[in-house]
Amino acid sequence: MTTPLTDRLAPYRPAVLSLFRLVYGLMFAGYGSRILFGWPVPSAAPVPVGAWPAWYAGLIEFVAGLLIAAGLFTRAAAFIASGHMAVAYFWMHQPKSLWPIGDPPAGNGGALAILFCFGFFLLVFAGGGSHSVDALRTRRQDGTVDRRTRRTLPT
Repeated sequence: MTTPLTDRLAPYRPAVLSLFRLVYGLMFAGYGSRILFGWPVPSAAPVPVGAWPAWYAGLIEFVAGLLIAAGLFTRAAAFIASGHMAVAYFWMHQPKSLWPIGDPPAGNGGALAILFCFGFFLLVFAGGGSHSVDALRTRRQDGTVDRRTRRTLPT
């Protein structure tokens, strides 16, 4: 007898959510690192420390990205990152053109900002997943982790 695809994939949901969070967080931190440190790829135009708004955008991207990747304060960091990307889209991209796909003049180049915005918006509601610092902190606060063996106790 075959089981529906949903039933077969359900056990992997927590791990896949954690993988999604990790990848999105590291990608976001990478963009922030590029602005702040010129790494892993140098920025087209170097941004001086404290320059408004680019340096602060890089700082938000780097810090929020690392927090999201680790799964620490995931919902709050994702909320800030999602709002940051919404502001970036409407402030920097949307005035160039209505269509987000493609570079100016045909499009506004804002597709990546939209993808980050809604990916982080999903994490605001879904949380960091079972493989996150948030989940570890919650298990310890609930007392459901055996401190001797560090294994989750059955509920």
